[in-house]
Amino acid sequence: MKRWQFWLGMAISAILLYKALLGLHLAATWRAIEQANYLWLIPAVLIYFVAVWFRTWRWHYLLRPLGKVPLTKLFPVVCIGYMGNNVYPFRIGELIRSYVLRRRTQISMSASLATIIVERVLDGLVMLLFVFVALPFSPVPPGYRMAVILFSVIFLAALVIFLWLAAQPDKATAAYRWVGERYLPATWHAKLDPLVGRFLTGLHSLRRGEDVLLIFFTSVLIWLTETGKYWLVMHAFPFHVSFLTLMLMNGIVNLATTLPAAPGYVGTFDTPGIGVLVSFNVPRPIATGYTFVLHAALWLPITLLGAYYMWRDQVSWQDFAHASQEAALK
Repeated sequence: MKRWQFWLGMAISAILLYKALLGLHLAATWRAIEQANYLWLIPAVLIYFVAVWFRTWRWHYLLRPLGKVPLTKLFPVVCIGYMGNNVYPFRIGELIRSYVLRRRTQISMSASLATIIVERVLDGLVMLLFVFVALPFSPVPPGYRMAVILFSVIFLAALVIFLWLAAQPDKATAAYRWVGERYLPATWHAKLDPLVGRFLTGLHSLRRGEDVLLIFFTSVLIWLTETGKYWLVMHAFPFHVSFLTLMLMNGIVNLATTLPAAPGYVGTFDTPGIGVLVSFNVPRPIATGYTFVLHAALWLPITLLGAYYMWRDQVSWQDFAHASQEAALK
């Protein structure tokens, strides 16, 4: 809590929540939440865990060059990591996931973190794909167009860089050494040199085009499945929009959650989600009630399951405190 990044995230969440609630008829919103048919949450949660299983398989595939980790062993690690994302700011759960994996398999944190960064880049590209696929049928609200353009540039540039690093590890190492010898203190080299080497090893799965296509296809499947949860939760409320509109909402919401925020993506999830639905003529109280319930349905099940696996595997909160300290060493 002493770090400025924490307070930056809290400030962004507070501003976005204020924007979402400003002028909102709270009684009508509560009535929409109260009258929702929550039986629809049962299939919605089930299909969400299908998406989590697909995420586990994708990570299993990315980790193959580093070691064969059975899916049954990897699934609890993924759940613990996503729980960490929900209770810590700045997606610290990704670091926690890498730390727990190292405890179980001895795969280095820097190498597994490289695979997780690849996941995030591909997820961002799929979110942009959803936005662009939906454009002819569900145009982006004006306030989000510039953000979509900016994210397109960032994620495409990141993909190009990672593909180059994976395809040319020797040149990447040489470029790092050239920069390091000229601009980095000599005392840093003992730690950074092996870290860079392990990170490049973690990008091994991007060296073959067929592997990249398979991982990208799996990412599309993951997010289509998660959009299915949006669609099922929608049936609990008295409104209807197309699946393409929900793809657009999913894309914009998850691009927004890359911004710093309070734990659980407070504000960065809700405000864009409400804004997209309102732009498609969904009454604001209903759009707000739906988005809040959807957010809770995404947050609570994986957090509870991750906490269970954490308890079962005797992972303590103190272990999480050590994760960031070990990231550069393991």
